[in-house]
Amino acid sequence: MRRSRITVAGFALASALTLALAGCGGGSGNGGAGSGSQAPAVMDTSTIKVADSPLGKILVDGGGRTLYLFTEDGRNTNSMNCDAACTKLWPHLEGRPKAGSGVDAGLVGSTKGGGKPQVTYAGHPLYYYAEDRTAGDLKGQGIDRIWYVMNAQGAAVKKAVPASNGSGGYGY
Repeated sequence: MRRSRITVAGFALASALTLALAGCGGGSGNGGAGSGSQAPAVMDTSTIKVADSPLGKILVDGGGRTLYLFTEDGRNTNSMNCDAACTKLWPHLEGRPKAGSGVDAGLVGSTKGGGKPQVTYAGHPLYYYAEDRTAGDLKGQGIDRIWYVMNAQGAAVKKAVPASNGSGGYGY
């Protein structure tokens, strides 16, 4: 009978990868960024607006791509400790978008991001999820119970995506 052994170096590498993903909450069951054959949806940072979704009315960018908040961020700050892999999976919404339909312009702001100003809404830094492939995808919703979409009032929407929607279904 042959036994497989995990080397110390192999264990250290696996542990480091696990920690890197856990830091930004990206380890849920879809295989991570880049696992799909389709490129992520294009970011349209010109506008933040409200759109109808299976979760109710939520914030999206100018092209309809879903925006998320990280519940462990501090208000009006990007306190997320995120390395390059994490930033690739959860890119910041950067720039100075205008308030579109359904959005309170007084809630749109910015904070220091990864070089450019990161857009905030009601004090929460906004992010995209790289696995969202088309406008309206909700694949980042509820990941690790720290990533959620936002409503027009600036609150996290903590409902699960209906499984029949096919755009997430994390069913936490």
